[in-house]
Amino acid sequence: MPPSDIALQSNARWFLKGVLSITTLPALILMTSFVGFSAFALESGITRSQAVFMTLSVWALPAKMILIGTMAGGAPIAASFVAVTLSSIRMMPMVASIMPDMRTEKSPTWLLLFLSHFVAITSWVFAMQRLGDVPRERRLAYFGGFSITLTLVNAVIVGVCYGIVAQFPPMVAGALFMLTPVYFFASIWASARHSVVKVAFVVGVVAGPAIAMVEPKFDVLYAGLGGGTLAYLFDRFVIRGRKAAQSATAAPEELL
Repeated sequence: MPPSDIALQSNARWFLKGVLSITTLPALILMTSFVGFSAFALESGITRSQAVFMTLSVWALPAKMILIGTMAGGAPIAASFVAVTLSSIRMMPMVASIMPDMRTEKSPTWLLLFLSHFVAITSWVFAMQRLGDVPRERRLAYFGGFSITLTLVNAVIVGVCYGIVAQFPPMVAGALFMLTPVYFFASIWASARHSVVKVAFVVGVVAGPAIAMVEPKFDVLYAGLGGGTLAYLFDRFVIRGRKAAQSATAAPEELL
């Protein structure tokens, strides 16, 4: 058998392994959260086709929440665009951190760009945990099998559950509705590797509702920019400054 055929079969086998990995707990939790997203979209006046399109195109669940939130609040398109863009910028370090581990000298650029669309918190955590056990030349196939399948399955879940959630009892519908913000809060906090992220999270939770009462059309944008800036300054001059002072104090004592 030619080497090209062997490589193709090996890639197909690892792609299938990635497909089967959607039965892991983080993927199942995300799927359940997309049921909640269906309820959120329905309650916000988003149509079924729009919700499915968002799932395929925007993909990251927090970004879709922000998009629907700004649309429901009557924000201008430009404000919604900026808010979603700022939310999605956080994916750039995730892409930059896993692409060097997946690509090889023969990896086509178009494939790397295509797969970068599917990088979100769940797929990024999955890649960081699993890619070390996958041969480097098969990592793109493995990640593609998992991330593409997860996106398509969630799009189907949104399309199917959109009408079903309307028939649920109010208590059940409310619980499903709350799955989305609960997942959003838990995933952001769990994936935070630096103190500035957690500080920004706390500031956003407090400032978001407060600004919404004053300027509901731009609450997400103002809370994001203002809260992020405040969190950076607090982390830079308070948390890091305190650590630097402790290090400077401990250094002379170690020399004694």
